[in-house]
Amino acid sequence: MSIYLLIFLEFFKTGLFAVGGGLATFPFLFAIAEKYGWFSVKQLADMIAVSESTPGPIGINVATYCGFTVSGVFGAIFATLSLVLPSFIVITIIAGLLKNFSKSKTVNNFFYGLRPAVLGLIVVALSGLFNIAL
Repeated sequence: MSIYLLIFLEFFKTGLFAVGGGLATFPFLFAIAEKYGWFSVKQLADMIAVSESTPGPIGINVATYCGFTVSGVFGAIFATLSLVLPSFIVITIIAGLLKNFSKSKTVNNFFYGLRPAVLGLIVVALSGLFNIAL
């Protein structure tokens, strides 16, 4: 099997099941290190340290670094895109579903009634910020 297909599949799986941010990807990355031997656990620790010190989301930084370590620039591109792709797919599906809900009279009435409650919460928060008793 092509190295790029393996990178894609492993990081797609990581992006699909690592719910909770970049730190949630670490168990998947350790499993990849053990399964394929593309990088050692020490190298993974170095990747994590570098990824935390560079700007951007840690999960994406680590995926890019891992992909680059395994197969250069194309590996980095494949790993990064495949990590992000599941989130993109899920958000696209949810956006399509929400578009259907936006035309619902019940949903519109709910949000119409929710506006005063949100305004009240904002006023209470601001009153606490400026020490104003309500």
